[in-house]
Amino acid sequence: MALHTCRVIHIMFMKVEYWMILMLRCACAGSSNKVKTEADSEDISEHPPDGKPRPFSCTVCHKRFTRRYHLNKHGDIHKEKEYSCTECEKRFSSDSGLRKHMCIHTGKYKCTECGRCYGCSTDLAVHRRSHSREKPFECTVCHKRFTRRDHLNEHGEIHKEENEYSCNQCETHFTSKSGLRKHIYIHTGKYKCTECGRCCASCKDLAAHRRCHSGEKPFECTVCSKRFRTPAHVVIHSRTHSGEKPYKCHLCKKIFSRTSSLNTHMRIHTGDKPYKCSLCIKSFSTPSNLRQHKGHAHSNSKPYDCPYCGKLFKTNRELKRHVRIHTGAKPYTCRHCSQRFTHYSQIKTHLLKSHNEGTWLTCNICQMKFCVNRDFKRHLLRHEGVKPYVCSLCRKCFCRMNELKDHLLVHSNSKRFCCGLCGKGFTRIYNAVLHFNRCFTTLGFGDD
Repeated sequence: MALHTCRVIHIMFMKVEYWMILMLRCACAGSSNKVKTEADSEDISEHPPDGKPRPFSCTVCHKRFTRRYHLNKHGDIHKEKEYSCTECEKRFSSDSGLRKHMCIHTGKYKCTECGRCYGCSTDLAVHRRSHSREKPFECTVCHKRFTRRDHLNEHGEIHKEENEYSCNQCETHFTSKSGLRKHIYIHTGKYKCTECGRCCASCKDLAAHRRCHSGEKPFECTVCSKRFRTPAHVVIHSRTHSGEKPYKCHLCKKIFSRTSSLNTHMRIHTGDKPYKCSLCIKSFSTPSNLRQHKGHAHSNSKPYDCPYCGKLFKTNRELKRHVRIHTGAKPYTCRHCSQRFTHYSQIKTHLLKSHNEGTWLTCNICQMKFCVNRDFKRHLLRHEGVKPYVCSLCRKCFCRMNELKDHLLVHSNSKRFCCGLCGKGFTRIYNAVLHFNRCFTTLGFGDD
């Protein structure tokens, strides 16, 4: 079968009718290479960074396209949205857009796995891959696989040598022009919440954010009837019922139910800690860990009080650990000898020392061994000379917050610890205990 080619934009057609229509639209005549578009000849000769000529220009916003079909499709965003959905009052600029949307309400293209509805069979087919775990599109660089081609194209940007696009407002860099364009909307305030003033990157993000204020949760789980603000939240929640974990680490094969968990996990392998504390030199892999650190290390607030003795704590986790002192609870049991422990660190130490189970953490400088990773990291800081905690009165530096707190007693006249025998006061509990033992012997309480 003969192929008919337009000499201007180099598109081939199998049917001569389609070729003639394009020839008429492009005003191709004989051997002429000129195209009758909204752009002039100088604009046609210009090539964007990707090397593709874009001869078709929008007369409203001047955005350029490689094909007239893409220009016509883009033109819909400038049209008045005169077609309204009778179910949800969402508006569309074309009748075809409304018809596609109505399929969501009628359930014509409904997923049999999770009940989610789509506007066309193509969207439903793409969604079904999230259940079947089919990922037909593979990155040629790192061999990571994706369910959609546009996700693969977006991923391909990270393999570029440098971030080409930079925001002139906050100097954030992006690998793609689309990423920068979406980010710019946050600065321009195009999608701004009228309630709290927060700026979103898209109309969809703003609509989801507004539900935080209205309390609206239109999306319901079909298993437990729990409601959510966005369909994505329903999909993530549904995995708690199905046990589905579609995201796998390609390094250690650990699987996760959501991409955010996988991304956070990958920082264990890369060592990336992008969230830096503004008050000390520590950095963290997640924003929640950073918030927890600031509340624990740099705040004097102690909102959690012990119901038994009234002692205050900064976190609920610290309170729970403390309450076990009063209740005598020992939730950790050794599976070898049935010995019980109050804290997890105690059973971990027991397994290493008594049953040789686990791995010792050995310092490669002094060969000192540790059972708990927290103690091992603190030890390494001493070799590195890192002392992030600084006394505001004498500028002396310390490795740990507890050491700084102990030091601050030097600058204070407070004597919180008292000998129960003679009434002498002390700033440190260690000194009070030593004195009490000597006082106990001196006064003869130890004699039979």
